[in-house]
Amino acid sequence: MKRSILLITLIALSMQSQLSAQQEINLDKVTDAYFQKGIGILNDILSMPNDSNIPEQLVANVAWCEENLQQRGWITKKLETPGAPLVLGHKEVPNAEKTVLFYFHIDGQPVDRKRWDQEDPYKPVLKKMNAQGKWEQIPMSRLDSEYDEEWRIFARSSSDDKGPFAMFLTAWDAMVENGLMSNYNIKVILDFEEEIGSPNLPVAVNKYKDDLKADMMLIMDGPRHLSNKPTLSFGARGISQITLTTYGPRAAQHSGHYGNYAPNPAFRMAQLLASMKDDDGRVIIPGYYDGITLTQTEKDILSQVPDDETEIKKKIGIGTTDKVGTTYQESLQYPSLNIRGLSSGWVGDEVRTIVPADATAEIDIRLVPESDPERLFSLIRKHIEDQGYHVLDTEPTDAERENYPKLIKWEGSISYQAFRTPFDSEPGVWLNKAYVRAFGEEPIRKRISGGSLPISPFVEALDNIPAVTVTTVNSDNNQHGPNENIRLGNYKEGIKTALAILTQPL
Repeated sequence: MKRSILLITLIALSMQSQLSAQQEINLDKVTDAYFQKGIGILNDILSMPNDSNIPEQLVANVAWCEENLQQRGWITKKLETPGAPLVLGHKEVPNAEKTVLFYFHIDGQPVDRKRWDQEDPYKPVLKKMNAQGKWEQIPMSRLDSEYDEEWRIFARSSSDDKGPFAMFLTAWDAMVENGLMSNYNIKVILDFEEEIGSPNLPVAVNKYKDDLKADMMLIMDGPRHLSNKPTLSFGARGISQITLTTYGPRAAQHSGHYGNYAPNPAFRMAQLLASMKDDDGRVIIPGYYDGITLTQTEKDILSQVPDDETEIKKKIGIGTTDKVGTTYQESLQYPSLNIRGLSSGWVGDEVRTIVPADATAEIDIRLVPESDPERLFSLIRKHIEDQGYHVLDTEPTDAERENYPKLIKWEGSISYQAFRTPFDSEPGVWLNKAYVRAFGEEPIRKRISGGSLPISPFVEALDNIPAVTVTTVNSDNNQHGPNENIRLGNYKEGIKTALAILTQPL
């Protein structure tokens, strides 16, 4: 009996000593010591093409991730799907009572090589801004002896989302090699199809939910607040999409012969889309915003985010804003209705004098937790029918062209729902302590972010697991576009952020 009590006491003292050491670790000193190693990890993972529209490009990325986790003593498992597999890494910690699941995605958006200011978007290069305000390439070897937090590494997925995974691996190495360890079990789930909407993820999460079981989930993806101060986001909007096609003549017709005779599908589409919103940018389809009422407490939470509305408008080049909410943060609390693309006929050098045969509108809807995408779809579809349209699911037949004066084809899909976690949840309180240790002040806390992440399937399958997004990269990183980059200061602070979280007792 005495031996058992002694053993328990020794274990308790050991854990207390370890936690104390972790709390006292000099995060800045350790981060500085591992920064160069972190650059090597980053450049290595960025050097593999990763367009998820090209499945064969993902094979090397999957293998790299498995190998790098296994080298660090992690147990890995491929979660097979009809597309690219998910990769799950698992690290058991002795005597741990909690498990934290980290999410990253490794795939990237397509690249238009002609629009990148470097030889190859998959060969990372170091750049600094010159006196003329242009980014100029400098040797990567300069980092062996110099450091400027404003220098940047340019490559596809440098910020979205290989950069954060490289930060995590660097922080893990720093922790382990300094004789430290988290006091919770860790799982890492790697998604290789996020940029195409993670079509296979919801089914896979349900299939493998026992493997994924955890007490909380951290998503390391996305940019910090525009001020570039340390930021946590406690939710993300979901996304669904609709493709609409209106029809005119069976084939494009000469506008001189048929310009006042054949209905123009582009005008029809323009009129239909315009009927969905007022001049202030608010959706006027009845019931669209039902269920969303911001209390004064919630508005006070939103007002704590230090947005400079004048600077935001200047940054994106607008003189006024839509009136969905009175501030930028309030606007994110409502479902959106966005036209992301329009097409009809030809323009520019290919323009021709015709009445087009059809017109297409691509629409995306950003969802909030209160908005049911199926309900929004039904409201929009009813609105279209109320404008006199016969709604089709396929191309119109000759009989349908003859019988219905206004035809439209509807193609809709739902990618994933929104999620939101309270600030005072267990991960919220725990992460706040880690950030205060790392930066000496509380982070900016956002109630929900505008972008979408495939996290709701995890929340639903894992018994409403609380989820928080740890954002680290610079907001001006050009993610999804040409010349994507990560600022060195953000990369270094991202390593420190991951290290603070890994060594924060839970």
